[in-house]
Amino acid sequence: MISEKSQSTANIPGTLSAEQIWNSLMEGNKRFVAGKPLARDIVAQRRSLEKTQNPPVSVLSCSDSRLPSEAIFDQSLGDMFVVRIAGNSADPMGIGSLEFAVRILGTKVIVVLGHQRCGGVTAACSGEKMPSPNLEALIQPIMESCRIAKEQHGPEDIIDFAIKTHVRKTVNDLLAQSEILKHAHEESKLSIIGAYYSLETGLVTRLTE
Repeated sequence: MISEKSQSTANIPGTLSAEQIWNSLMEGNKRFVAGKPLARDIVAQRRSLEKTQNPPVSVLSCSDSRLPSEAIFDQSLGDMFVVRIAGNSADPMGIGSLEFAVRILGTKVIVVLGHQRCGGVTAACSGEKMPSPNLEALIQPIMESCRIAKEQHGPEDIIDFAIKTHVRKTVNDLLAQSEILKHAHEESKLSIIGAYYSLETGLVTRLTE
């Protein structure tokens, strides 16, 4: 029987490679899909994290209520540094948060997680004017992904194609807009992985790297 410790990514950023961290997340996702999460001593975990945290993986995901990263990957306290913004775009606040995770906390993997039927991408691809400047700013980074989807695919799968295109764009944006992330990536200290979550099945699929 595999022990709880061997299946968790918590607090051991220096001991696992990026591929091992990803594989651990995929094992957790399998448990989530099967409805068989690990049994954990949450009280003991909370106490062990009172003074420090070293999450080996960060997740940039959509704010959608159906997309809790810790649940999807069957992780727990201290396992993940999660940044959430509707449409999972790379804005300055999100990038700064990820820079903190990499530079200060020792994160080795960033997962950009898009998902099926994303409302932010759907709104951006609709072409409709948003009812406020803040909502307009939210969809603006997604517009390019919608344009590519409309040029390359038929109307029956534009949204899903745009969602995956935007995940890939965000991965590229993180490297293009952050010297800290770019430098860590070039030195093989950081991997950035794009992924897609299916609301229908609960499965996470790798899109990049």
